[in-house]
Amino acid sequence: MIGIDKSTRHTRVIGHFGEYLVCNWLSRSGFEVAIIDHTGMDVIAYHPRHQKRLGITVKSRTRREGTEAGSVYLFREGKADRQKLLAACAAFNCEPWLGVYAECDGRADLFLTSLANYDAKYGSRGTRAVDGWRMTEKFTSLYARDPEVKHLHIDFRAENWWKDIARAAATS
Repeated sequence: MIGIDKSTRHTRVIGHFGEYLVCNWLSRSGFEVAIIDHTGMDVIAYHPRHQKRLGITVKSRTRREGTEAGSVYLFREGKADRQKLLAACAAFNCEPWLGVYAECDGRADLFLTSLANYDAKYGSRGTRAVDGWRMTEKFTSLYARDPEVKHLHIDFRAENWWKDIARAAATS
């Protein structure tokens, strides 16, 4: 364990990292990908052989010790996040998808699924003001068994990294 000491720009850094990680793995899977600067959508991915076009909103979070199981917010009712994704996908003729990247001290998980799959199996069905990707053990095991949820798990192992600084941050 090396600890997490977030910089002042960490939210922006982790957001970009999540988008690039989604692009990397889709590109490795034959998709043509682009990060876009559009309200509601972060990535457009197109698979030429399958003629499948995805419009993806990516949510990325870093969790400190003790908060690893906290949900990653996807859609907030007051901000019309869902409607923004749907409008962007309509404008670019894309199928709406969700990407969730959540990391903690020793590991990270990237999940990718269609909005339709999320709504059918995991969404709040309008019962909450905030729709979230739940990270409890119960839900992560459900995602793991769902063939419509793409999942990449990463274990971090720091071999020579600012250990003195990180340890000091972790204990303060």
